[in-house]
Amino acid sequence: MNPLRLFIVSDSVGETGELVAKAAISQYLNPDQHAVLKRFPYIDSIGHIHEIIKLAASQKAFIVYTLVSKELRRYLVAETEKLQVPAVDLMGPLLDALEKELGTSPLEEAGLVRKLDDDYFKKVEAIEFAVKYDDGRDPRGILMADIVLVGISRTSKTPLSQYLAHKRLKVANVPLVPEVDPPEELFQVDPSKCFGLVISPEKLNNIRKERLIALGLNDDANYARIERIHDEITHFNKVVEKMGCEVVDVTNRAVEETANLILTKFKDKV
Repeated sequence: MNPLRLFIVSDSVGETGELVAKAAISQYLNPDQHAVLKRFPYIDSIGHIHEIIKLAASQKAFIVYTLVSKELRRYLVAETEKLQVPAVDLMGPLLDALEKELGTSPLEEAGLVRKLDDDYFKKVEAIEFAVKYDDGRDPRGILMADIVLVGISRTSKTPLSQYLAHKRLKVANVPLVPEVDPPEELFQVDPSKCFGLVISPEKLNNIRKERLIALGLNDDANYARIERIHDEITHFNKVVEKMGCEVVDVTNRAVEETANLILTKFKDKV
């Protein structure tokens, strides 16, 4: 028995058309028959379509197509009818129905699904990176990051890392403590992608006291004392000066506001 020949015609890679075609033909083929699928990706001209239809006619092939261009779809319909080549449009009817429902024309730009998928996976990768290299737990992330944040405790390093990760940027953040030497990687990385986060001692004093109370602890612990905070800020200033990185004041700034400021500065440097 002659094999069933299917031509998958697409203005992108043709994965959608091939998957749908395989799902459909699996309902009909028996052990004595098999199908031959041939993909024709990145079809963007009437000339290409004309050649494919002629080939399909000579090989008695069935055309399945996913084309976003109305012009290409109309030409394919007219030519396949003229040469009596069976063809099924997988994309057109839905595009036409959505155009009617939404009252707006489609972009007719091929490959947008793949672009959206790539964007999604880049975001997921960036979020996972931010979690893995949060709070200086692995200094190797400093050299791999798009952005490096440094600051003393309670300067919004973690929420900033997550916010920037949703912008598809890989962010590592490092806490600075006077008793602990900063990782050497901080002084090896390009300072243009590093940002020090500073806050007023008075504001930080209030934040830390509230944090201790929320944890059920005494708010006069050394962690929240103003003298301790001044020591930490002095240490912070020494480290960022050695790094040569830009400093951003997060006092009274929302996370979103600080993130947008960092994004603007980062893009100006890239």
